[in-house]
Amino acid sequence: MTRRAQATESGAGRPALGSNFLVDFGDGKAHDSSGGFAEVIFPEFRIGAGGEGPSAPSFPGNTLLLRRGISGTLDLYAWWDKARRGRATRGKSLKIMLLGQDQRTVVLTWTFHKIRPVALSYSPLRAQESQVAMETIELAFDGFEVS
Repeated sequence: MTRRAQATESGAGRPALGSNFLVDFGDGKAHDSSGGFAEVIFPEFRIGAGGEGPSAPSFPGNTLLLRRGISGTLDLYAWWDKARRGRATRGKSLKIMLLGQDQRTVVLTWTFHKIRPVALSYSPLRAQESQVAMETIELAFDGFEVS
């Protein structure tokens, strides 16, 4: 079935909800709780000012933010720790897939190339509040595509 046929079956023509998405580091864990991010904050993508030539893309800050609830997994910390020690690989790609209302059909995919962690942070812990504790990883990248 073509992507267009799938989109028609899943309610094409209606805007996709920003709450249905998957984050795929290429490790097969996009559907696991460790891949279950609650928020993706995209950078602003601009043309000019910083690239080669007047219409070259520039990515102010070149960073993407991913947030998820703390579940006890240490994968993001371990990756960040490798990067700070100069041992992390720089060739990874990251896909963020926006899903249709059926939560199976991929409406749009952002692929970020040569990602690497540049910051890791945790939300404040407050005994008087009952909010989910969050971890945020900030990722630098060298390029991106949308498909």
